[in-house]
Amino acid sequence: MKVLAVCGSGLGTSFMVEMNIQQILGELGIKDVEVSHSDLSSATAGDADVFFLAKDIAEGGDHLGNVIVLESIIDMDELREKVTAVMKENNKL
Repeated sequence: MKVLAVCGSGLGTSFMVEMNIQQILGELGIKDVEVSHSDLSSATAGDADVFFLAKDIAEGGDHLGNVIVLESIIDMDELREKVTAVMKENNKL
């Protein structure tokens, strides 16, 4: 399974979300998920199974498919809840 954190420029925000997703996956004991980051203009539907986007760019990610919208990119509780839900839906938990 592949997860992609996406932001406008593909640098700071998406990299931070990628690291936080990796931390949460580690806490959950999930090891077989590939996590990376990208900018919105480079991301395509085939790049990942699930895409995490901040709400300010979520509308631009309609073409990606399975998009998880983050209300706050710094809220670890929100991210943990959404990552856990995605992992349950994909039989990783």
